Amino acid sequence: MPDAILEIEGLNKSFGALKATNDVTLDLRPGEIHALIGPNGAGKSTLIKQIVGEIRHDSGAIRFESAAIDGLDAVARARLGLARTFQVSMVAPAMSALKNVILAVQAQTGRVFRFVRPVSRDAGLRETALRHLASVGLPEDRAQVRAADLSHGERRQLEFAIALALKPKVFLLDEPMAGLGHGGSKLLTTFLDKLRHEAPILLIEHDMEAVFALADRISVLVYGKVIATGTVDEIRGNPEVRTAYLGDDDA
Repeated sequence: MPDAILEIEGLNKSFGALKATNDVTLDLRPGEIHALIGPNGAGKSTLIKQIVGEIRHDSGAIRFESAAIDGLDAVARARLGLARTFQVSMVAPAMSALKNVILAVQAQTGRVFRFVRPVSRDAGLRETALRHLASVGLPEDRAQVRAADLSHGERRQLEFAIALALKPKVFLLDEPMAGLGHGGSKLLTTFLDKLRHEAPILLIEHDMEAVFALADRISVLVYGKVIATGTVDEIRGNPEVRTAYLGDDDA
């Protein structure tokens, strides 16, 4: 079994009387998709915010590539290779899809002080950005379209292209299927199955069809506490999980 690239051990966070995370321990291994599921208010997004450094935990430890990152801020953690995508797309709406990705490529290469207009004419940056757009299934004829004018599904594709341009070592995906129809969810499921080979994925998702199709392991979070971790079959058959989240009927 490969060593974990991301390890969360005994993580606790309280907001007054509310225990947002309660002794959470889980890990993410190279090449896998580890899904994190649970009812609304279970603490899933709060956990992700603690991992990326937006919220400081009260106790516990977070290790990335075996090194403690508890003292690092969100920017430093992102530079290490933690890439987060959001429930709401965070692209620059007034810029074209291509320019959005070019800026991400520019940031990754350290060329952050050049203006967008000359950068967009840089053949190397342009070619790299177009390659990332193609890899997520966004065709070249959509590259010059403003992000604001893309469909919801296309904006989600653009968000992944931006994430890929930053060359992450881990993807932290917060409900990537949100707002997509059945067809869009199927396309994204196929894409995520390939994306795990670029970097492992910690996936928060309510679409259980997608979770069961993708996940190598699933952790179930209820009231801030992990009540079970296992394979799809193990989670499907776990009585505590069925009672707390999946329900009594066959999933």
